Amino acid sequence: MAAHLSYGRVNLNILREAARKDLREFLDKCAGSKAIVWDEYLTGPFGLIAQYSLLKEHEVEKMFTLKGGRLPAAEVKNIIFFVRPRLELMDIIAENVISEDKMRSPRDFHILFVPRRSLLCEQRLKERGVLGSFINVDEYILDLIPYDGDLLSMESEGAFRECYLENDQTSLYHTAKGLMTLQALYGTIPQIFGKGECARHVANMMLRMKREFAGCQTQVLPVFDTLLLLDRNVDLLTPLATQLTYEGLIDEIYGINNGYVKLPPEKFAQKKQGEGEKDLPTEPKKLQLNSAEELYAEIRDKNFNAVGAALSKKAKIISAAFEERHNAKTVGEIKQFVSQLPHMQAARTSLANHTSIAELIKDITSRQKIPPPLHPGLYLTLLHFSIIVVLCCISCVPPYVSASEAFFDNLTVEQEFMTGVDTDKVNTYIEDCIAQKDPLIKILRLVCMQSVCNNGLKQKVLDYYKREILQTYGYEHILTLNNLEKTGLLKLQTSTRNNYPTIRKTLKLWMEDANEQNPNDISYVYSGYAPLSVRLTQLLARPGWRSIEEVLKMLPGPHFEERQQLPAGLHKKRQQGENRTTLVFFLGGVTYAEIAALRFLSQMEDGGTEYVIATTKLINGTTWIKSLMDRLEEPPF
Repeated sequence: MAAHLSYGRVNLNILREAARKDLREFLDKCAGSKAIVWDEYLTGPFGLIAQYSLLKEHEVEKMFTLKGGRLPAAEVKNIIFFVRPRLELMDIIAENVISEDKMRSPRDFHILFVPRRSLLCEQRLKERGVLGSFINVDEYILDLIPYDGDLLSMESEGAFRECYLENDQTSLYHTAKGLMTLQALYGTIPQIFGKGECARHVANMMLRMKREFAGCQTQVLPVFDTLLLLDRNVDLLTPLATQLTYEGLIDEIYGINNGYVKLPPEKFAQKKQGEGEKDLPTEPKKLQLNSAEELYAEIRDKNFNAVGAALSKKAKIISAAFEERHNAKTVGEIKQFVSQLPHMQAARTSLANHTSIAELIKDITSRQKIPPPLHPGLYLTLLHFSIIVVLCCISCVPPYVSASEAFFDNLTVEQEFMTGVDTDKVNTYIEDCIAQKDPLIKILRLVCMQSVCNNGLKQKVLDYYKREILQTYGYEHILTLNNLEKTGLLKLQTSTRNNYPTIRKTLKLWMEDANEQNPNDISYVYSGYAPLSVRLTQLLARPGWRSIEEVLKMLPGPHFEERQQLPAGLHKKRQQGENRTTLVFFLGGVTYAEIAALRFLSQMEDGGTEYVIATTKLINGTTWIKSLMDRLEEPPF
């Protein structure tokens, strides 16, 4: 069911199986028939661990979403609440339990806290009079969830906000515990590197936990050579930029949640031969996206400009494979062709789906023709940033299309900020977007990007933006602006010195001639911009951080190195030419474009290092900014 988790350098299926084993053991503790009441946020992450078939095998007969009021009717012995430790959810559970029909046959109530139980939540249940003999409380430790063969996520949606806005280190504790679980399964990680305050906290907690459990170390040969802990606030710029990989654009435009995307259905309506126009489906098309699908694994990390050619090539291969049936003469040849048919049909369906997705993205990025550039510099930008997709089907030669004016203009401004053009004054494009009342998150992403690239904004520029935003979008957003300032995304320039140009130049964050079709550098994922976080990772592997000591000092938080003593006899003997394996943990979120850049580094022939990526949450600029948004409550009248 999850074979793709075991294809990579590290078999992440071991982690998934450990989580499934714990789940089965808990369900078996609750003897008799069961109904599960889900905290809705947990259904996606749990879907990556166990399908309904596993739950059914352990007498789960019904499943409901946690809502206020009375529980739906279900003649079962056990009601199990799967919930995050949130106080507001405890009130709903108490309401459910108290309003339970006393006439029904008695049942047992269980609360399973994910990832850990909380004393505050138990106190709230006690106050509501439902704790004790009425409800059994337990915890299900689910810190790191395997998403793909090289990707783990805690799916802690509030981690960045908690760490950088609320000074709450709970998610850091869960990170440290998750890393200890990982070491129990995959061996002690001998080297730990880190950059940032949160990284330092996590490393300290890990080292303390290791000392506490010194007597019960697992005798497992280390799989990972190095752990790199990176704070998200070390690189605030990357998530604000528009991702330009295929997977990144799907996430930017439609949102990928727990490995699934919901897409507009019209492009997926199939018309059977001989039928006229069919009614278009109204339900969104839901597709699973992971490396189990061969074509998706091939194109997910490509720059969108290279996707069309890859689809076209795949179409020709599939067409040729189907044509082979005419060459099958003997019974044996026909039998062999028939045996390959299911795989070929699956490949054809996959191609049709991704052609449709590429068309949907093209519709967003290529709605209008672009007027002539205002000055020669923009002409190169146009050539560089136009999202040109060769949409293919088996029988037609696709045309080139130009990017939409809005999409292109947004990318142009992002590029200007990244290259240090006019970052110290009010941007006319942002002004126009505010005047046209474009989505607020789009405005906030651009203003924050300008602030990050300029090491803060001058007082009059910052005041102007804040005034315009509040007057246009409403004064209730004053809390959001305040949150952005607290996290450093938006700030006042307190020094005339801007370190960003030095950082950009030293780390080669901008590459003028990024090759999107056949990339030779990680900058292809943003068509010119190399993610700072991934450049730091690349330089750590070779030649090492000592070569960039001065730049590291310009970035927030400490950088450090720790060594963990391996149990006797478990030192890894490296074979000639064998790559090292590094686990890169992003504290506060990671984008799909950064993941693509790390995969690119893993595949470099002379790289010498393969990467597994872990994070507190998979994010993009929109979901990231949204997690920091607050609104003033309207006063009651």
